[in-house]
Amino acid sequence: MSGAGEPEDPGAAREASAEPADHGERLIPVVEERARIETHAVETGRVRVSTRTETVEQLLREHLRSDAVSVTRVPIGRTLAEGEAVPAMREEGGVTIIPILEEILVVEKRLVLKEEVHIRQTSADEVVEVPVSLRRQRAVVERVDPEGHASEQTVPPSAQETSS
Repeated sequence: MSGAGEPEDPGAAREASAEPADHGERLIPVVEERARIETHAVETGRVRVSTRTETVEQLLREHLRSDAVSVTRVPIGRTLAEGEAVPAMREEGGVTIIPILEEILVVEKRLVLKEEVHIRQTSADEVVEVPVSLRRQRAVVERVDPEGHASEQTVPPSAQETSS
């Protein structure tokens, strides 16, 4: 307000004087401003994502175990006594022994232990190296500004890729 109760806006003064005054009162209009906020999307650039596959030569090393079996035939040639139990398959000192029986015709019939088959198992370890080709992909992100200029960024490998 500027001096003696007059409004600052000259138009407001006209409105106030145009109104009839009751008992010497003067009406001063009150003005209110309101703000409204709106948002809208503004394109500042674009992003282009592609992948590139690389081939990496790597040497793999692994321990392989192989088992081998040797079979030895041991001639026995012993005739079993009448009523003697047939020898059962057994294991002695890491060797599996399988009795082989044969009946032979004599004037009398006898059970003869002809031979035993001894099976021995051996194991061998060896280190094998095999070259292999491994592929991996990396993401390439290109930012394109409104003028159409592209800037390329390669996404760094993850922690898992770098540890292998």
